[in-house]
Amino acid sequence: MKTLRRYIGREIYVATGLVFLALLALFGFFDFIHELGDLDQGRYHIGAALMYVFFSLPGRAYEVLPVAVLIGALFSLSNFVSTSEYAVMRASGLSMRRTIAILVQIGLVLSLATFLFGEFIAPISEQAAQKLRLKATTSNVIAQNFRSGLWVKDDNKFVNVARVMPENVMHNIKIYEFDSRYRLRTISHVRRGEYQKSNNWLLRDMTLTIFSEGKVEVRQVPLTNWQSILSPSILNMLMVVPEQMSVLDLYSFIGHLKNNRQDAARYEIALWQKLVYPFAVLVMIIIALPFANFKGRQLGVGVKIFFGIMLGLFFHLANRLFGHIGLLNAWSPVVSAVLPTILFVGIAIFLLRREERR
Repeated sequence: MKTLRRYIGREIYVATGLVFLALLALFGFFDFIHELGDLDQGRYHIGAALMYVFFSLPGRAYEVLPVAVLIGALFSLSNFVSTSEYAVMRASGLSMRRTIAILVQIGLVLSLATFLFGEFIAPISEQAAQKLRLKATTSNVIAQNFRSGLWVKDDNKFVNVARVMPENVMHNIKIYEFDSRYRLRTISHVRRGEYQKSNNWLLRDMTLTIFSEGKVEVRQVPLTNWQSILSPSILNMLMVVPEQMSVLDLYSFIGHLKNNRQDAARYEIALWQKLVYPFAVLVMIIIALPFANFKGRQLGVGVKIFFGIMLGLFFHLANRLFGHIGLLNAWSPVVSAVLPTILFVGIAIFLLRREERR
């Protein structure tokens, strides 16, 4: 059985690797085409665009790996069926349970690779990609994310944004303004900022503290305009989306949001999705078995691969869809994240039982 396990594993690993590289190249090409529309902004040229796409590839790898496993396993197992190798294996004493056990062992290695990509490689590379793009397109903005929120350097000001909301709204903004000798001149604490147009923000409920020679003056400003280099496109690049954060960062940030009585539902869904996603690889490799043996040699390998691609895309879309639906309908984060995988586990069990009865 060890020889058989190594043989099946080698075929699945090779096929999965080739499919994985093909999908990665395809998505990388599409990303590069998308970046061509932003060329010549600042120092953002073809070289920078290529580097940005390169640093974004680990995030894409994390997304497409389960689909690549499904297609690669389906291709290998379909070849076994079409060449009657699978029939010989079964006749030699390879039961369905042993076949599943072999596939699980192979899938565990691929699940580990998925977890490593999502936890250690993709978050770092995605952050590097966003910083590279921001530095190339906007030369005078420096930004970093901390537990206190987003920090941005805007000319002679340092801006701290505690929370960025949809529809171009910021909450709890602190603006520290310095003079040419780096002495603190003013501190502005703003409850809410609303983007208008042309990098102009409407600030509401501002407390302005002015430092001058020998005195400190505090003013209350209900409404004022603020001209800043910050724009919605820059904020979108600076804010790391939950789906691209590591498990440890998500767990830490969820605790921070709860301590400050803020809504953490989106981050909780992302956390559970990150925990469940590697197990999707096991589901994909197991569900490939009944699909590969469907109608035996009557259906060609190409037809089965097509069904595998459709099934993989459906899983990818369902995983995103249930996350958004759960967020909109206030479902439990666990349910929103786990439901697509449970659905595919049910499909796999149903198909395997039907295959066993045959």
